[in-house]
Amino acid sequence: MKDLKEINRSLIKTYKKAIWKKTIKAIDEYQLISEGDTIAVCISGGKDSFLLACVLKEINRHYKIKFNLRFLCMNPGYSEIHLNKIKQMAAHLEIPLEIFDTPIFEIIKNEKNPCYLCARMRRGYLYSKAQELGCNKIALGHHFNDVIETILLNMLYAGQFGSMLPKIHSDNFENMTLIRPLYLVKEYDIKRWMTFNELEFIDCACSVTKKKNDSKRQEMKELIEKLKEVYDDVDKNIFKASENVNLDTLLGYYDGDNRTSFLDRF
Repeated sequence: MKDLKEINRSLIKTYKKAIWKKTIKAIDEYQLISEGDTIAVCISGGKDSFLLACVLKEINRHYKIKFNLRFLCMNPGYSEIHLNKIKQMAAHLEIPLEIFDTPIFEIIKNEKNPCYLCARMRRGYLYSKAQELGCNKIALGHHFNDVIETILLNMLYAGQFGSMLPKIHSDNFENMTLIRPLYLVKEYDIKRWMTFNELEFIDCACSVTKKKNDSKRQEMKELIEKLKEVYDDVDKNIFKASENVNLDTLLGYYDGDNRTSFLDRF
């Protein structure tokens, strides 16, 4: 494992184009950060959330807008081994981690669909803790591949076209916003950064499902890789499709709760 100075330097040198510039671009293009924000960076212990913490900490030193950071780790019931790994990595990266306990794993252990319930509960606990600490935003480590996989999952399994937005307002927590600064960063480059710096993060620490991957999401990863063998830019085009929607060619679409049919304007 390389020392912190080398790790931070790699973000603005070796991975300047792939990670640093793309994170800045997402922050600027999607207006993710405003002057005076206090952002809770949510760390699960995996590569994505720890990279998010590192890059935001470094951006905070150089960025034109001044903002504050808190680093939250929600413990849903991790084993001592996993929790210690998270603490050790946070210490090495000099991330002042604030860990708080929740009973999520205990609550969901007998559920038929534990992953769905876990995701909803995690979000609620994170919003609540962040708000308690005086934050107005939470930052999650979702990246480019999460976005395009979500698009395909919605199309193939839900029968709808829907994406994952770079920021959303909370419906249940007043004046709270969720942001995704790694929105344009590819998972491939996150893995490269991790390997380059000889870092090891926990993968899945769930004590309920004991699964490493969401099977449907893993299917989407494999499908995208197969498609890229035929056309290398297919991942970029899936992403672009979500910002180039032509409403005139759709049978129908929703605007909030209102559904519009092509027949309404025929």
